[in-house]
Amino acid sequence: MNKYTLSNGLRVVVEYIPTVRSVSFGIWVKTGSRNETKDNNGISHFIEHMLFKGTEKRTAKDIADLFDGIGGNVNAFTAKEYTCYFAKVLDEHLPLAVDALSDMFFNSQFDEGELAKEKNVILEEIAMYEDTPDDKVHDEASRASYGDHPLAYSILGIKDRLEAMGSDTLKNYMKERYTIENTVVSVAGNVEEAGLLELLELHFGGFSNHAEAPAPEAATFQGEYIFYKKKTEQNHICMTFPGLSNKDKQLYAMILLNNALGGGMSSRLFQEIREKRGLAYSVYSYHMGYADSGLFTVYAGTAPKQTKDVLDLTLEQIHELSVKGLAEDELHRGKEQLKGSLILSLESTSSRMNRIGKNELMLGQHYTLDELLKRIDNVTMEDIQDVTRKMLAVPFAVAMVGTNDKDASKLRRDQYVSGTV
Repeated sequence: MNKYTLSNGLRVVVEYIPTVRSVSFGIWVKTGSRNETKDNNGISHFIEHMLFKGTEKRTAKDIADLFDGIGGNVNAFTAKEYTCYFAKVLDEHLPLAVDALSDMFFNSQFDEGELAKEKNVILEEIAMYEDTPDDKVHDEASRASYGDHPLAYSILGIKDRLEAMGSDTLKNYMKERYTIENTVVSVAGNVEEAGLLELLELHFGGFSNHAEAPAPEAATFQGEYIFYKKKTEQNHICMTFPGLSNKDKQLYAMILLNNALGGGMSSRLFQEIREKRGLAYSVYSYHMGYADSGLFTVYAGTAPKQTKDVLDLTLEQIHELSVKGLAEDELHRGKEQLKGSLILSLESTSSRMNRIGKNELMLGQHYTLDELLKRIDNVTMEDIQDVTRKMLAVPFAVAMVGTNDKDASKLRRDQYVSGTV
């Protein structure tokens, strides 16, 4: 991986992969729902949509036709802390992809007619999300964990806030957040780097919006209880604990702990709740790291009559982890699983582009594959025990979407705080 800086200060990270015929190209911007306020919640995601709705020289259909015509893919996504616009094309078509994406990035029109249509599209997206309780509960889990902090805001936004946004609102937000200091270009694939830099200088060299964005407000874990009543066939429940930031030295210990508890089909929760007892189709855990904090969440969806059993079994597994820790074979298996998934993920130019772009934007540093594998191998049982203590040091948060919360509401969220770890 090589890092370059264009004449205007824009950072570029490149990974040359000569064994493929594709190139993945991404524009990363350090802005997401975390950088919003209650009044403009959803604006980052709205801008992401609008950059596909036409420029001075291309209509929305022109953009779609261009990429379909060369057999490429173009898309974007918005997260809590960043937005990414990306394309994957044959190496010979990279100039077309760079031209189109840079045109969208700098010259989108924000036409009022297109704005109104896309606003309705996003409202439909929100409605679809509200009708999907196993998705909705994770947003509620963020609110139960972070309260009113922007990290708890919905990425999609809120209906009445979106309805009030006009093109000037979006353009002003872009001027504030879409700056050179907040932007990274990442490229991975079969690309000749000298020619690439000339191409990027041509299309991005005129980018001149400089501004240092203020550091976001730090989040504090709240550990609250939220019940969202909705007529559903299942109860959807999240138990959420404090996690680690993406910069934490013990991050891989937390990931290994997650893999053992609920990160795969061999995990404790999957085996105990689904395989042995058949109480849930979907039960898992995951860790989500942010710039300065993180969340560790356990999810289960089950019938109302089985909710108490699922909750009891989940708490039993967490208690056993807190008292006994992992077995040696669990730790070894987890390390091999994590190393395998890491190596396999690097076989795709898209995943490599994502990896180097996100690392440069959010961490400002990069590790080689050998360095990452060493970090995984160096995790000890003491590291696992330490992150478990941190995770269980305060009352955990609970969020539920369903018809009746009589079992979830009785949970003692402080039951692990008494020093049993």
